[in-house]
Amino acid sequence: MNKPKVIAYLKPSCGWSQGVRAVLRKYDLPFEDRDIINDPVQRQEMIEKSGQMLSPCVEVNGHMLPDISGDEVETYLMANNLVQANDRAADAPTNQPCAHELPQPAPLSFRP
Repeated sequence: MNKPKVIAYLKPSCGWSQGVRAVLRKYDLPFEDRDIINDPVQRQEMIEKSGQMLSPCVEVNGHMLPDISGDEVETYLMANNLVQANDRAADAPTNQPCAHELPQPAPLSFRP
């Protein structure tokens, strides 16, 4: 099976981006990891190709998957016969938001 050409427009430490990386590693897919935070040229390219500003965006064989989770990338790859199911577990959560988007616990207040 030929491996697809994958370009992933990702943030360095975002949960969603880590999930995309984990899925691509799970299937041993080589990919270009393009940093959209530290490289404004890559961010602009992502916006132009995807038509929107949200990330991650993953381009597979020229087809753009905008604002996508690792789970959704895996579903796309399987549905299009680009990978075959395997028993390996992803090495990171594949559907988790960035830390600043996680629900924050409300502070407890104990008053007499």
